[in-house]
Amino acid sequence: MRLTVLGGGGFRLPLVYSALLGDRAEGRVTDVVLHDVDADRLTAIARVLADQAEGVPDAPTVSVTTDLDEALRGADFVFSAIRVGGLAGRADDERIALAEGVLGQETVGAGGIAYGLRTVPVAREIARRVARGAPDAWVINFTNPAGLVTEAMSRELGDRVIGICDSPVGLGRRVARVLGVDPDRAWFDYAGLNHLGWLRGVRIDGRDELPRLLGDPGLLGSFEEGKLFGAPWLQSLGAIPNEYLHYYYFNREAVRAYREADQTRGAFLQEQQARFYTRMASSPAGAWEQWDRTRAEREATYMAHNREAAGAGDRDADDLESGGYEQVALALMRAIAHHQRTSLILNVRNRGALDAVDGDAVVEVPCFVDANGAHPVAVAPLPEDATGLVRAVKAAEREVLAAAESGSAARAVKAFAIHPLVDSVTVARRLLKGYAAVHPGLAYLR
Repeated sequence: MRLTVLGGGGFRLPLVYSALLGDRAEGRVTDVVLHDVDADRLTAIARVLADQAEGVPDAPTVSVTTDLDEALRGADFVFSAIRVGGLAGRADDERIALAEGVLGQETVGAGGIAYGLRTVPVAREIARRVARGAPDAWVINFTNPAGLVTEAMSRELGDRVIGICDSPVGLGRRVARVLGVDPDRAWFDYAGLNHLGWLRGVRIDGRDELPRLLGDPGLLGSFEEGKLFGAPWLQSLGAIPNEYLHYYYFNREAVRAYREADQTRGAFLQEQQARFYTRMASSPAGAWEQWDRTRAEREATYMAHNREAAGAGDRDADDLESGGYEQVALALMRAIAHHQRTSLILNVRNRGALDAVDGDAVVEVPCFVDANGAHPVAVAPLPEDATGLVRAVKAAEREVLAAAESGSAARAVKAFAIHPLVDSVTVARRLLKGYAAVHPGLAYLR
């Protein structure tokens, strides 16, 4: 089976390859093609993968190319993990938003909209190229903002594009650990949009264990989300929010922490990864060890500003475990390629699963997966407060899609202005002006 990775020079790619190395099942991925527009990053990551594969019998072969059509040729699956504008673009997204007093995180608020505006045109063109060059391939989208980009690609590929994210997986596993239940046996009642969802139940043999957690402040305060949100707020919600909802529920505190920090998350990652890729170019020996040290530092500092704003302290060792998006991707590929029916939380077209939005909207819900793709499971309605947030954010996403399709700067301004985390039309106009000044990828907006 042939897997093509777009954005194959990306830093997190070794996580995916690690999962592939551990897969010994019949019909596994045997050929991996890495595509990127940056040949130097491709070379660096290929060295890390070569180190990983050393001593592993029948490791999947790895080839690299900067030619998109060549990369897509013969692909059974395509992972889209691109970053339009690179980490420098992310740092600019954060800086410009914070200067206006609003959040600049890469998937949430003004930063997410800016990132979406320059990514959607590229993602749709990739989807068209996949449809022409690999019409039988399934696209698994990692590219952020994952829900928005998946919806954009679905307009070209229909249900043959599926978005994945490790946040719901990590949340479910953390909650299961605290409850002392096996996460592989649990059914997680989770619903919303990407980075805007709520865990509302953890069912084992038909029994919901989540009320036991919500009724125990000590247990609630013992894991990442409990420390971020606080036990009283989780009890008020009657659910455990995705960690990204901290940006909504504690927006003032998050913005203040970001503005007071020495550098934003994007600026930190830009510097960190620049050092890594520079070292790899000059001293490639021990590529895997160099990558792993850098990854550990990256994970330890994840959402550090939010934890600081919440007074949550450093991340616990148990919370540093990856949410397992690479395992989600592997399980998804197995289910489709070999009809191994499974259930996963995925980003897919709604088709009536969540009543808050229309059928074509991409939502993040539990799905059954088989050879015919991912089938969303109907979930109970969200409460009114959550429904309001989902509809407001989806409306902003739809304006991003409309702006990208029409090239309308007015629609782009509207996308910023109607988002719940942007509080002024005047600010929305200044945001677009600021982003257009630094992002060549927004020159299409008129």
